[in-house]
Amino acid sequence: MGGDVSDPETAERIVDDVLHAFGRIDVLVNNAALAPNPSTSHPVATVDYATWHRTWERMVQVDLQAPANLAFLVARSLIERGLPGSIVNVGSRGAFRGEPEFPAYGAAKAGLHAMGQSLAVALAPHGIAVTSVAPGFVGTDRQQEKLAGAAGDGIRDQSPFGRVANPEEVADAVVYLSSPGSQWASGAVLDLNGASHLRT
Repeated sequence: MGGDVSDPETAERIVDDVLHAFGRIDVLVNNAALAPNPSTSHPVATVDYATWHRTWERMVQVDLQAPANLAFLVARSLIERGLPGSIVNVGSRGAFRGEPEFPAYGAAKAGLHAMGQSLAVALAPHGIAVTSVAPGFVGTDRQQEKLAGAAGDGIRDQSPFGRVANPEEVADAVVYLSSPGSQWASGAVLDLNGASHLRT
C-alpha cells in the first residue's frame, strides 16, 4: 500500500487499497514530505533559476499538493459513509519563522497549515476535524549526524530547553489530535518547537 503520494493516481490507489482492506479510514496523518537537506537547498541569492524552479515545483507537489489530494480522498470516503474522522497535517515551524535556504519548504508548509484551516471549516458539518502540528527541529535518525556535528550546539540552543524534540513528542501530539476527544481543536495549528519560535 505504498507509493509516491505526489502522483495523484498513486494517492488514489493507496486510499482505495486501504478502504478495500479495512472498509474505512478514520484518521489521516499527512506526514510525507520533501524535507530540507543539502540537495533541496535553494537560497535566492546563489541558486540558478533552473534549480530554483525545479525545487519549488517538486517541494510544492510533495509537501502541499499530495496532502491536499489525500485529504480530499479520505474526507470524501468519510462523507460517503457518514462517518466522523480526523485529519492531522504535519507542518513546520518554518511556515512562521521563514526558511531562507529553503523558501519553497516554508511556503509549502504555510500552505499546508492554511489548507488545514480551510478544510476544518468545510468538514466540520460532516464531523471531520482537521488540525496541524508545527514542529521545530526534531531529533530523528536522519538528523543525528547533523546534531553530532559542529552545528549541533547551535541547533539545540534555539530552544531555551537546550535540546531538540524527540520524535515521540511529536507523535504524542498527533495521537491526541487524531482522537475523537480532540474534535474541538479542529482548525488549530499546534506549535511543537520548545519555545524556539513564539508567535501570537
